[in-house]
Amino acid sequence: MPGPENVRGALRRAPVQRRSTERLARILDACARELDEGGYERLSTRAVAARAGVPIGSVYRFFSDKRAMTDALAHRNLDEFLDRTAARLAEPDAGTDWRAAVDVLVEEYTAMKRTAPGFALVDFGVPGETNQDLADRLPALLADRLTVDPADPRLRLALTVAVEAADAAMQLAFRTTQTGDSRVIAEAKVLVRAYLGTVLE
Repeated sequence: MPGPENVRGALRRAPVQRRSTERLARILDACARELDEGGYERLSTRAVAARAGVPIGSVYRFFSDKRAMTDALAHRNLDEFLDRTAARLAEPDAGTDWRAAVDVLVEEYTAMKRTAPGFALVDFGVPGETNQDLADRLPALLADRLTVDPADPRLRLALTVAVEAADAAMQLAFRTTQTGDSRVIAEAKVLVRAYLGTVLE
Protein backbone atom coordinates (compact mmCIF):
# COMPACT_ATOMS: atom_id res chain seq x y z
CA MET A 1 0.00 0.00 0.00
CA PRO A 2 1.60 3.31 -1.03
CA GLY A 3 2.55 5.87 1.57
CA PRO A 4 1.82 3.85 4.73
CA GLU A 5 2.98 6.57 7.07
CA ASN A 6 0.62 9.10 5.52
CA VAL A 7 -2.33 6.71 5.57
CA ARG A 8 -1.60 5.76 9.18
CA GLY A 9 -2.18 9.36 10.21
CA ALA A 10 -5.89 8.84 9.50
CA LEU A 11 -6.11 5.54 11.40
CA ARG A 12 -7.41 4.72 14.85
CA ARG A 13 -4.82 1.95 15.08
CA ALA A 14 -1.92 1.34 12.67
CA PRO A 15 -1.40 -2.16 11.26
CA VAL A 16 1.67 -3.95 12.57
CA GLN A 17 1.67 -7.32 10.85
CA ARG A 18 1.49 -8.00 7.13
CA ARG A 19 -1.90 -9.64 7.54
CA SER A 20 -3.31 -6.49 9.15
CA THR A 21 -1.81 -4.31 6.42
CA GLU A 22 -3.42 -6.48 3.75
CA ARG A 23 -6.75 -6.33 5.57
CA LEU A 24 -6.55 -2.56 5.74
CA ALA A 25 -5.85 -2.42 2.00
CA ARG A 26 -8.92 -4.60 1.33
CA ILE A 27 -11.08 -2.32 3.46
CA LEU A 28 -9.90 0.78 1.58
CA ASP A 29 -10.38 -0.98 -1.76
CA ALA A 30 -13.93 -1.87 -0.72
CA CYS A 31 -14.55 1.71 0.43
CA ALA A 32 -13.49 2.98 -3.00
CA ARG A 33 -15.85 0.57 -4.80
CA GLU A 34 -18.74 1.50 -2.51
CA LEU A 35 -18.14 5.18 -3.24
CA ASP A 36 -18.26 4.51 -6.98
CA GLU A 37 -21.55 2.65 -6.68
CA GLY A 38 -23.46 4.63 -4.08
CA GLY A 39 -21.68 7.90 -3.33
CA TYR A 40 -20.54 9.30 0.00
CA GLU A 41 -23.98 9.72 1.55
CA ARG A 42 -24.83 6.02 1.09
CA LEU A 43 -21.41 4.80 2.20
CA SER A 44 -21.53 2.70 5.38
CA THR A 45 -18.95 0.82 7.41
CA ARG A 46 -21.17 -2.26 7.36
CA ALA A 47 -21.34 -2.34 3.55
CA VAL A 48 -17.57 -1.85 3.33
CA ALA A 49 -16.97 -4.72 5.75
CA ALA A 50 -19.24 -7.01 3.73
CA ARG A 51 -17.54 -6.14 0.44
CA ALA A 52 -14.07 -6.54 1.96
CA GLY A 53 -15.02 -9.89 3.48
CA VAL A 54 -14.02 -8.85 7.01
CA PRO A 55 -15.93 -8.60 10.29
CA ILE A 56 -17.38 -5.18 11.04
CA GLY A 57 -15.10 -5.09 14.09
CA SER A 58 -12.08 -5.10 11.77
CA VAL A 59 -13.30 -1.90 10.16
CA TYR A 60 -13.80 -0.24 13.54
CA ARG A 61 -10.39 -1.41 14.64
CA PHE A 62 -8.93 0.98 12.07
CA PHE A 63 -11.64 3.64 11.69
CA SER A 64 -14.05 5.39 14.03
CA ASP A 65 -16.56 6.11 11.23
CA LYS A 66 -16.95 6.44 7.46
CA ARG A 67 -15.39 9.92 7.51
CA ALA A 68 -12.14 8.53 8.94
CA MET A 69 -12.22 5.69 6.43
CA THR A 70 -12.69 8.12 3.55
CA ASP A 71 -9.87 10.31 4.87
CA ALA A 72 -7.54 7.31 4.81
CA LEU A 73 -8.58 6.53 1.24
CA ALA A 74 -7.87 10.14 0.27
CA HIS A 75 -4.39 9.91 1.84
CA ARG A 76 -3.74 6.72 -0.11
CA ASN A 77 -4.95 8.37 -3.31
CA LEU A 78 -2.62 11.31 -2.76
CA ASP A 79 0.35 9.03 -2.12
CA GLU A 80 -0.38 7.03 -5.25
CA PHE A 81 -0.81 10.18 -7.32
CA LEU A 82 2.52 11.60 -6.14
CA ASP A 83 4.28 8.26 -6.70
CA ARG A 84 2.90 8.03 -10.24
CA THR A 85 3.86 11.62 -10.96
CA ALA A 86 7.39 11.17 -9.60
CA ALA A 87 7.84 8.09 -11.77
CA ARG A 88 6.69 10.00 -14.86
CA LEU A 89 8.94 12.96 -14.07
CA ALA A 90 11.92 10.59 -13.81
CA GLU A 91 11.42 9.34 -17.37
CA PRO A 92 13.97 10.60 -19.95
CA ASP A 93 11.34 12.34 -22.10
CA ALA A 94 9.55 14.10 -19.22
CA GLY A 95 11.26 17.44 -19.71
CA THR A 96 13.27 19.26 -17.06
CA ASP A 97 11.33 22.39 -16.18
CA TRP A 98 8.27 23.15 -14.06
CA ARG A 99 6.01 23.64 -17.10
CA ALA A 100 6.52 20.03 -18.17
CA ALA A 101 5.83 18.99 -14.58
CA VAL A 102 2.47 20.82 -14.67
CA ASP A 103 1.50 18.82 -17.74
CA VAL A 104 2.45 15.55 -16.05
CA LEU A 105 0.50 16.44 -12.90
CA VAL A 106 -2.65 17.16 -14.92
CA GLU A 107 -2.19 14.02 -17.03
CA GLU A 108 -1.71 11.73 -14.02
CA TYR A 109 -4.70 13.27 -12.26
CA THR A 110 -6.77 12.69 -15.41
CA ALA A 111 -5.62 9.07 -15.62
CA MET A 112 -6.56 8.39 -12.01
CA LYS A 113 -9.89 10.19 -12.41
CA ARG A 114 -10.68 7.84 -15.27
CA THR A 115 -9.48 4.56 -13.77
CA ALA A 116 -8.85 4.59 -10.00
CA PRO A 117 -11.80 3.25 -7.95
CA GLY A 118 -13.35 5.89 -5.70
CA PHE A 119 -11.12 8.65 -7.08
CA ALA A 120 -13.88 10.33 -9.07
CA LEU A 121 -15.66 11.25 -5.83
CA VAL A 122 -12.89 11.34 -3.23
CA ASP A 123 -9.61 12.25 -4.82
CA PHE A 124 -7.47 13.83 -2.09
CA GLY A 125 -10.17 14.64 0.46
CA VAL A 126 -13.79 14.42 1.44
CA PRO A 127 -15.98 16.29 -1.10
CA GLY A 128 -16.06 20.02 -0.49
CA GLU A 129 -12.74 20.21 1.35
CA THR A 130 -9.57 21.95 0.21
CA ASN A 131 -6.57 20.38 -1.51
CA GLN A 132 -4.07 21.73 1.02
CA ASP A 133 -2.31 18.37 1.50
CA LEU A 134 -1.47 18.24 -2.21
CA ALA A 135 -0.28 21.84 -2.29
CA ASP A 136 1.91 21.22 0.78
CA ARG A 137 3.65 18.26 -0.84
CA LEU A 138 4.31 19.77 -4.27
CA PRO A 139 7.46 21.75 -3.33
CA ALA A 140 9.30 18.54 -2.43
CA LEU A 141 8.09 16.80 -5.58
CA LEU A 142 9.08 19.69 -7.85
CA ALA A 143 12.14 20.96 -5.96
CA ASP A 144 14.68 20.33 -8.74
CA ARG A 145 12.46 22.09 -11.31
CA LEU A 146 11.58 25.22 -9.35
CA THR A 147 13.21 28.58 -10.05
CA VAL A 148 12.60 29.93 -6.55
CA ASP A 149 13.23 28.65 -3.04
CA PRO A 150 10.70 25.83 -2.31
CA ALA A 151 10.15 27.39 1.12
CA ASP A 152 9.25 30.82 -0.30
CA PRO A 153 5.86 31.81 1.21
CA ARG A 154 4.76 33.37 -2.10
CA LEU A 155 5.37 30.06 -3.88
CA ARG A 156 3.43 28.19 -1.21
CA LEU A 157 0.46 30.50 -1.67
CA ALA A 158 0.72 30.27 -5.47
CA LEU A 159 0.73 26.46 -5.34
CA THR A 160 -2.36 26.47 -3.13
CA VAL A 161 -4.21 28.78 -5.53
CA ALA A 162 -3.00 26.79 -8.56
CA VAL A 163 -4.17 23.49 -7.09
CA GLU A 164 -7.60 24.89 -6.24
CA ALA A 165 -7.95 26.47 -9.70
CA ALA A 166 -6.88 23.23 -11.40
CA ASP A 167 -9.34 21.29 -9.25
CA ALA A 168 -12.19 23.54 -10.35
CA ALA A 169 -11.18 23.21 -14.01
CA MET A 170 -10.92 19.44 -13.75
CA GLN A 171 -14.34 19.24 -12.11
CA LEU A 172 -15.68 21.11 -15.12
CA ALA A 173 -13.89 18.70 -17.48
CA PHE A 174 -15.53 15.69 -15.84
CA ARG A 175 -18.94 17.22 -15.17
CA THR A 176 -20.66 15.77 -18.23
CA THR A 177 -18.45 12.81 -19.17
CA GLN A 178 -16.64 10.08 -17.22
CA THR A 179 -13.58 10.36 -19.45
CA GLY A 180 -13.27 14.13 -19.19
CA ASP A 181 -13.52 16.81 -21.85
CA SER A 182 -10.07 16.87 -23.49
CA ARG A 183 -10.48 20.54 -24.44
CA VAL A 184 -11.06 21.61 -20.84
CA ILE A 185 -8.20 19.41 -19.62
CA ALA A 186 -5.88 21.11 -22.10
CA GLU A 187 -7.09 24.52 -20.89
CA ALA A 188 -6.42 23.48 -17.28
CA LYS A 189 -2.75 23.03 -18.20
CA VAL A 190 -2.66 26.45 -19.85
CA LEU A 191 -4.36 28.03 -16.83
CA VAL A 192 -1.93 26.58 -14.26
CA ARG A 193 1.19 27.26 -16.34
CA ALA A 194 0.15 30.89 -16.93
CA TYR A 195 -0.62 31.53 -13.27
CA LEU A 196 2.49 29.85 -11.86
CA GLY A 197 4.54 31.75 -14.41
CA THR A 198 3.81 34.93 -12.42
CA VAL A 199 5.92 33.48 -9.61
CA LEU A 200 8.35 31.14 -11.38
CA GLU A 201 9.35 33.28 -14.37
